[in-house]
Amino acid sequence: MVEVLRTPDERFAGLLDWSFEPHYREVLSDDGTSLRFHFVDEGPREAKPVVLLHGNPTWSYLHRHMINGLVALGHRVLALDLMGMGRSDKPADPAFFTMARHVDWVGQWLVAEEIEHATLYCQDWGGSIGLVVLAEHGDRFDRVIASNTGLPVGEGENEFLRNWIAFSQSVDELPIATLVASGTTRSLSEPELAAYNAPFPDGRYQAAAKQFPVLIPVQPDNPGVPQARAAWTFLETFTKPFLTVFGSEDPVAFQPGSHLAFQRRIPGAAGRDHIVLNGPNHFIQEDAPDELVEIIDRFITATPS
Repeated sequence: MVEVLRTPDERFAGLLDWSFEPHYREVLSDDGTSLRFHFVDEGPREAKPVVLLHGNPTWSYLHRHMINGLVALGHRVLALDLMGMGRSDKPADPAFFTMARHVDWVGQWLVAEEIEHATLYCQDWGGSIGLVVLAEHGDRFDRVIASNTGLPVGEGENEFLRNWIAFSQSVDELPIATLVASGTTRSLSEPELAAYNAPFPDGRYQAAAKQFPVLIPVQPDNPGVPQARAAWTFLETFTKPFLTVFGSEDPVAFQPGSHLAFQRRIPGAAGRDHIVLNGPNHFIQEDAPDELVEIIDRFITATPS
């Protein structure tokens, strides 16, 4: 059985702009390992939920301003920490993490929380995982917003990804806050940087963060490619509203053109006023949270269930 680490609660005390009550849900791995998800659940329970999924190496702190903004507009907001990130449990063996397991864990959480008629907002790995989850639980979502994300299927690595994969596998401990800061246009404050470091007391807690780059299904023989291909087969039949919102300075997803694949291949994306925000980098939630709140709220209003 894999060793499971859990970040001490005191590391999350007093974080800037973070006063949300923690919620937890146990899920079961295919080897019998029980793991605990952390998530934020704010806003009126009777409202239709907005599910926010982050990427690597962040956690739901990335969505703090969006949570407040959406709740103020009357939405129920659930922001999940992917397994191994944030306040969620942290299996210590990088090899324990696979794309299939991430998808299964998130799917179990959706079912256990009885999420229905939801809006999915997904960024980075939140999309690479979330869009595969969508293919398996599409009846639980009314609409999707893909933001600075992609779903590759073995087309090969570009230079950016090649360098990122090589770097992530060459170090014992990732410089988490530095990596997040390198993906924003605005400068993060010292308290914000500290919040991104909070989940990881040392490198032993970073197994998920270090493994994520290896899991990107860019190589033809990557184990995640078949699942990603199956998800695209589903997405090419997905007629519910689908919107892309990308940042102009994102080298990870926008500049390679991931947004165009979504727009061209997904029926629900046809005829939409897809958005490119001028200025935001990869972690668009830090650079343009108010704009994202307005876009999500407007999209929900314009596409009633």
